[in-house]
Amino acid sequence: MSLLLSVLAMASAVAPTAQALEENPAKVGEASPSSLPAPVRAMIETAIAGGDAKAVATVMAVARQANPAAAAEIDAIEAAWKVRLAEAAARAARETEHRLASASPFDNWKGQVELGASRATGNTSNLGVYGALSAERAGLKWRHKLAARADFQRTGGTTTTQRLLASWQPNYKVDDRLYVFGLAQYEHDRFVGYQNRYTLGGGLGYGVIASNAVTLDLEGGPAFRLTDLTDGATSSTFAGRASLDFAWKVTPTLQFSQTGSFYLESNDGSATALTALDTQLLGALKARFSYNIQYERGTPPGVDPVDTLSRATLIYSF
Repeated sequence: MSLLLSVLAMASAVAPTAQALEENPAKVGEASPSSLPAPVRAMIETAIAGGDAKAVATVMAVARQANPAAAAEIDAIEAAWKVRLAEAAARAARETEHRLASASPFDNWKGQVELGASRATGNTSNLGVYGALSAERAGLKWRHKLAARADFQRTGGTTTTQRLLASWQPNYKVDDRLYVFGLAQYEHDRFVGYQNRYTLGGGLGYGVIASNAVTLDLEGGPAFRLTDLTDGATSSTFAGRASLDFAWKVTPTLQFSQTGSFYLESNDGSATALTALDTQLLGALKARFSYNIQYERGTPPGVDPVDTLSRATLIYSF
């Protein structure tokens, strides 16, 4: 704003000169090679040095209005500035490409660790522990996602929840939005009828929304599932898999997210969805309030096919 006021002030200062030229048109041909006043030029250069594209556009617009005779010169300054911006962007892209191409498999990982626990004594004895780890590495064309989760609970001396999950998803970027992915996943949850469940799958994914504030990825494809049931039997099935991953950065310190996946099999099926709200506490530390719902079709008699869980946890990002 102060920059704009300065330009307006200088424009007012040079207005008498423009009026004098109108009154004495014969002197126009005697003007110096540059018809852009030095203070206005200096203010444009200051705006460019500041790096704010909107401020530069505003300053140049005001300068054109106040100095119509120098419009061509201002246009030339703007064109040269845009060329420099394009060159800088191309140079940064090349540097990023070189950095990603030369990185080792252990570089460029980022992720988060999530922990939560509960303990009750007295009339009811309860112990609950929850932990999760997720990590992602983005390369030039390849991206790798790792995830692990453990949920354990004992009530009255009896284990009531024992759930484990680990997964790896590599994907290859076809373009800025479309990618091909693979999936390898392991699950354990004997309370819904299986000791071990192995999943191999693949398919296509697409970034429907990809902005700084909102992202939405959709995936779909076939999967093969091998399941060790709690009754000792083993089943193998083909399934169709669909998933979504949505994130909305409401404010710089508050984020809403929704993830979910669905497996459709001939006689069975499963689905899981996680809704979470993250708020930044201090530095890399965040608090998460989440609601998880899990559905398993074909559970043993007496077992509810739907499990829900609300929890508050702490997250450390790295």
